[in-house]
Amino acid sequence: MSQQTSPPPAKSPLPAAFASVMGWAFDLFDLFILLYVAGPVGAAIFPAESETLSLALVFASFAVSIIMRPGGAAFFGELADRIGRKKIMVTVLAGVGLSTAALGLVPSYASIGVVAPIIFIAIRIVQGLFVGGVTATTHTLGTESVPARYRGLMSGLIGGGGAGLGAAFASIAFIVITWIFPGDSFNGWGWRVMFFTGLIGALLSLFVLRKVEESPMWLEAQAEAKASGVKAPTEKMRFKDLFVGKYRAVTFLNIAVAAGAGAQYYLTSGFLPTYLGSVVEMPAGPRGWVLLVASLVVVVAATGAGELSERLGRRRTMLLIGALNVVLLPAVLLVLANMEPSGTVQILLLSCLLAFFANAAYAPVMIFLNERYPTAIRSRGTAISWNTGFMLGGLLPTFVTLLSPAVSDIPSRLTIFVVGSVVVFLVAVAASPETRGALDRLAPVDTDVESSHPGTDSPTRG
Repeated sequence: MSQQTSPPPAKSPLPAAFASVMGWAFDLFDLFILLYVAGPVGAAIFPAESETLSLALVFASFAVSIIMRPGGAAFFGELADRIGRKKIMVTVLAGVGLSTAALGLVPSYASIGVVAPIIFIAIRIVQGLFVGGVTATTHTLGTESVPARYRGLMSGLIGGGGAGLGAAFASIAFIVITWIFPGDSFNGWGWRVMFFTGLIGALLSLFVLRKVEESPMWLEAQAEAKASGVKAPTEKMRFKDLFVGKYRAVTFLNIAVAAGAGAQYYLTSGFLPTYLGSVVEMPAGPRGWVLLVASLVVVVAATGAGELSERLGRRRTMLLIGALNVVLLPAVLLVLANMEPSGTVQILLLSCLLAFFANAAYAPVMIFLNERYPTAIRSRGTAISWNTGFMLGGLLPTFVTLLSPAVSDIPSRLTIFVVGSVVVFLVAVAASPETRGALDRLAPVDTDVESSHPGTDSPTRG
């Protein structure tokens, strides 16, 4: 395979980097809101005799949105590969914000009966499709625009930092809205206002995107195709080509890596709002502040782990963090479950420790996935791998609650799922090659992307 130099970066990569981070943050903010209002939504939309069953139904609606993400990734990812990353970003970011706000308009079960959860789930399906499209654009535009030296850091900043910021914004919204709607008023109207705040993310994201240039790598691939007088390389690839032939093993292994990483997030940081509320029984006010600080810790952890992958390599970094997490994460969860609700400082420290290592695990995953596919199919390959893997990981909290007869059973079930998820992550990463530097090779779609062997550095250093 011929070696090519990196395409010239955009005039300034900062707008693209900022848009990718903030776009992912605001759309994860929209997705996370449900985790902060699971109790009130369960009572209003999914009432049940058992508290854990009601929570399980809420998480099932969360899982429905997660399940739809691969479909959105396939559809919008193909468009991003064909017509550009930036154009599709505008569409999907607006779609997520509007669908999130619509959730706050769903009538209660007491008003319209079983139609209420049906409408709620239908909107969650639409939201999931758009979120899948967000991944197809933010996860490629940022890393394709910045210089090679900063791609690992960019991976952590978008994937983990964006998620941390999104959760932090949700925590801020929760703190402010519970102050405006205290006590029972939050269960009546406050949770609806939480969903309405999704419009802010859409508007801010669209404003930021107006100043962003298209990915220089994508533009170069299109220009080369035009100069050679052949069709654009994206026209040679179909969706099913990611799952047959030489790309099949790459894609399935990528999904396994993303699933193990995503499960570590959803079973820890993603489950933390409910864990602190239902298991630890921490009051809403202090809980909001703990979640806010833990979310900010995620930004530091993910950015640091992404930068570490630029120095040690993607594979070594993920194996190192995974080896720590197989012991650390379940231990912290069990200790946290036995804390007194009034022990705010201790709960804060344990929550930050949990958030730090769980989110550090998947910080290099985004750039790892980017480096496994050539430019022509990078949006599709990355988005489908990431969203399918995170879909599988996102389903696990639902199983944890369903397999817990009572709230007191949640910690033991949760730790079992966490250990299993970390083991999957470690096995999948161990079976994968080192990819650091592969983004610069810009291989055509008919060239084998497997140019390095597991455990070795790529011959091209980014």
